[in-house]
This record gives sequence, C-alpha cells and structure tokens, in this order.
Amino acid sequence: AKRWALQLKGAGATPYSRSADGLAVLRSSVREHLCSEAMFHLGVPTTRSLSLMLTGDKVLRDVLYDGNSAYEKGAVVCRVAPSFIRFGNFQILAARKDMASLKKLADHTIRHFFPHLKEGTKNGYVDFFREVTNRSLDMVVHWQRVGFVHGVMNTDNMSILGLTIDYGPYGWLEGYDAGWTPNTTDGQGKRYQFGNQPGVVMWNLAQLGSAIAPLINEIEPLEAVLKDFKEKYVAAYTKMMGQKLGLEVRSGSNAALSQELEAVLPVTEVDMTIFFRNLAKFSKEGHTDDGAAFLNPIIDAFYEPEDLKGEVLEAWREWFTKYFNRLNEDGISDEERRVAMDQVNPKYVFRNYMAQMAIEKADNNDFSLVDELYLLLKQPYGEQPDQQKWFAKRPEWARHKVGCSMLSCSS
Repeated sequence: AKRWALQLKGAGATPYSRSADGLAVLRSSVREHLCSEAMFHLGVPTTRSLSLMLTGDKVLRDVLYDGNSAYEKGAVVCRVAPSFIRFGNFQILAARKDMASLKKLADHTIRHFFPHLKEGTKNGYVDFFREVTNRSLDMVVHWQRVGFVHGVMNTDNMSILGLTIDYGPYGWLEGYDAGWTPNTTDGQGKRYQFGNQPGVVMWNLAQLGSAIAPLINEIEPLEAVLKDFKEKYVAAYTKMMGQKLGLEVRSGSNAALSQELEAVLPVTEVDMTIFFRNLAKFSKEGHTDDGAAFLNPIIDAFYEPEDLKGEVLEAWREWFTKYFNRLNEDGISDEERRVAMDQVNPKYVFRNYMAQMAIEKADNNDFSLVDELYLLLKQPYGEQPDQQKWFAKRPEWARHKVGCSMLSCSS
C-alpha cells in the first residue's frame, strides 16, 4: 500500500506558523496548484496538488514588501506527497542537541520511506544520506532540463524524498539566462539563480550531512557521498544535455558541444523552451551556408531576430556547423532523433505570464483559464495543435510586470 500525507496550505495558524497567520491567497494558491501538476506531467519529482478552494476570507498581504498591503481572496491548496519531511526537520533537532529525537526521526524516516535500508546502524544512516543525495540530484537535473527556477532553495524547502516542494516565487526561464532568479528578495545576491541550483542543492545536502553526523560519529563517509555527488552531477547533466540535443551518448564530445551552446545562447535573447523544442526540426542534411536562413527552424525562439548578424550570427554558424557534423557522425535517423528529443524537450511549460493571466481571471471569479491551463499542462510533450497560442515567447507586456518577471514569497 502507498502512503500519502495531505497538507493544507492556507487553512490557518498551526503550532508551526511562528508569528504568521497561516493563511494563503488565491494568487499564490493558483500558482502552486497548477505548477505542481505541470511538474508532475513533465516527469519532474514533485509534491502534487489535490485541490484548490476559495475560503471566502479576505487576507492582507504586501506583495512586494514595499509597505503597500492590500486585501486579497483567501484560498487553500491541499498538497499531497508520501511525506513532507524536510532537511530542516533534522537540522533543528541537531541544533538543539536533541540526539534522542534526531535518532527517532532518522529511524522513522528510514523505516517508512527507505525500508530496504537498515535503521539504527551507522551504515544505514550513511546509505540513507546517499539515497537522499541521489534523489536530490535527480530532481535538480530535471529542473535544469525544463528551465525551472525554484526561487527559495533553503534547507526547509528540500524534501527528504527528493521532491520539488514549496512553490513560492518560482519561475520558468523565458530567455535562456543562467543568472536569472525570479525571487525579489534574491535579486541582489542571486543565490538561487538558475545556474546555481545544483550548487545550492549540494550546499543543502552538506547541511543535512552535518545534522545527521552525530548519529554516525565520523564525517568521512558523509564527505565521500558529497564528493560523489559532484562527479555524478556532471555525468547526469552531460547525459541530460545530450538527450536534449538528440545525440548519441559520448560524454567528452557531448559535454563540449553543450558547453559551447550554453555560451552562445545568452549572447542574444533566446527562448529556452522554443529553442530546444524546435531544435528537433533540423535535419542532419542541414548546412550553414551564407546568410541566416539556416536558423529558420528556430527563428521563433529569438526575441530580436534582427540581432542575428555579425559576430552573433557567426557564433551561431560555428555552433551549428559542429552540430550538423555531429548529427552525421551519429547513427540516428532524423525521425528517431525527433521522437527522442520531443520526449525530453517540452512544448508547453507553465510560464509566469500564463499564471498571471489565470490569476487575474480567477480574481474576477472566472476559473476558465485555470481549467484550460490545467488540461494543457497534462500533456506538455504533446503537439496539441489547438493550443499552439501557448507555444510562444513571453509577450512584451509581461517582461517587467509584477507576477510575470519577479515574485515575492508572500503567500
């Protein structure tokens, strides 16, 4: 039998609300409800949303923390996961030096969620740490694959099961930018920027390792697991990027080709989702003769197609020349490659402007767009030709609009 835990977000104060009211607003609840389901259908490890309900209450919130509080509609999301145990649950017990409770929590977690491991033993705790590390690695590789930026990756927002948890000020990459963060309070330090997510996961794992170290009484086995994480991440990321590019597995040349692409992508604004989805349209017979016509299959991904000249165009020509050469070296037919690429490069992701449009309608008691997006995001890899309008770059009005470009943690 499967074990499910239900958690109501926004139902009111609990012993864990600290000084807050424990309430949530419709705005953040729509975002959590739709995004957790979108992530599930994308194949990303995640908590899910069972339901979204209005409470009938008005909740006071300061969206941008600038002193302009306003009342918003209250709502409750019912989150679902096998467990909501987080890294922070272990940290707080370690910080209090409550070793008896720390051991109880570790043994409970192993017994119920990692039953193949041996609870109450040093080796069991090390193996548990290794499993959490592997699951967290799998999760963050998926985030990088689909262009998801969590926004608040503190240890309290890290699930012991490697699930994406707490959908607050998250965002999806529009233009490919490794330095982008959606969180207003992270705008300066950019700790949680897209390109830094794997590093933050490793830092969080180190904090978990420190918390459970007293159960093992030696640090070396935990350090070995973390060292392993670094190497495994590079291999997993290289494999994932090779799949996004439709390449046969060859770690050395795949790493070089993807790194060179990541250097060219930010030179001019390129929509990440459209770029990778339409990359499957190229043929191995492609060539990069004079002019910019060779970029036609991905031209819709460029925000400023007029930038495709001079050094920018030459950088793209150089990369595509290598790409076509590589496709010809591989033994994969164009059709096989397209099918494989379309399974890892989504056509539809839950862009922030889509969320904002749904929220504004819902605020006026019109939930039709919430329903439409819910159905759209159930088939993110499908063509869905009748939904083509959502396979488009972010509209210009959304570039700097609150809720579309930057978000706060206020729920």
